[in-house]
Amino acid sequence: MERATDAVLIVSETDDLHADALAVTLREHHRLDPIRLDLRDFPSETGSFRLDKAGSNRALSHVHGLDDVRAVWWRRPHPCRVPHGVRAADDEFRQAECDGFLQGMLWSIPAYWVNDPAAERTASRKIVQLETAHRAGFAVPETLVTNDPDEARSFVESRSVPVVYKRTGTGRGEFSETRIITRPELGRLTSIRSTPTTFQDYVDATCDLRVVWVDGVEWAVRIDSQAGVGRVDSRLDTSVAFAPDRLPASVSKSLATLMGALGLSFGVVDLRLGVDGEYYFLEVNPQGQFAYLEIKTGLPLFTSLANLLVQGDGAVPGW
Repeated sequence: MERATDAVLIVSETDDLHADALAVTLREHHRLDPIRLDLRDFPSETGSFRLDKAGSNRALSHVHGLDDVRAVWWRRPHPCRVPHGVRAADDEFRQAECDGFLQGMLWSIPAYWVNDPAAERTASRKIVQLETAHRAGFAVPETLVTNDPDEARSFVESRSVPVVYKRTGTGRGEFSETRIITRPELGRLTSIRSTPTTFQDYVDATCDLRVVWVDGVEWAVRIDSQAGVGRVDSRLDTSVAFAPDRLPASVSKSLATLMGALGLSFGVVDLRLGVDGEYYFLEVNPQGQFAYLEIKTGLPLFTSLANLLVQGDGAVPGW
């Protein structure tokens, strides 16, 4: 059954290509022009929230129709852009007040959220993902997350397989690839004291899979990662073959359990198919990149997401 949608709000960077593509899809498939909002425009633009006996009213000077919004794509927004003053403490206060106001006003909208901001914040923590994936029945490579150089060295030296290391956080920053740790690097582990790092058994792979989850609809893409330079990190080589794929029923069940436990209606999941035939969970990005997957395979990923926002169902007829 379709859910009536008066307006769709996309909260993202002004120049985000994924937001642009979704806006085009909403116009073409649903004759709906979404509202766009970049949080960095505040407080240079004014805003107000008012509550009285008649109800609530939300207003931003450069955006119209917030009270008509029935679905929101919360797509990797930046904090507000607050001018700096003389004292750092004052800057922190103003930043907190602006973020608190704008987030509170938006999050109070009684809409369908993709994703719920509170759930997404928790689900973005990789340790939470790993623990939840394990409980959901996924195979997960043996993992250590630590800022203790001695603990890290002991873990690496105790393994019978190579060990990879990668970022633990999910915040914005320079691209950081997953790499196999080498013997010389073991002597430089003191640097992790201030940057907790994830160490994990390397999975000898047949291929990698990237799965776009649209509230129960899974779009799986098989990446022939072992044919190029992305054997350790499939993101490093997009020149290899990409093809639509299907997950085994047991893996689909674990995926549904995982996403339900994390409270995510949307996410991009990275899996690795080992030479042992096991599907290993690596991570889920609640707002991961997926446009290139549609370009590579022709899968209707943006149509699926648009259908979810407008109709409450990410299914695409004919697929």
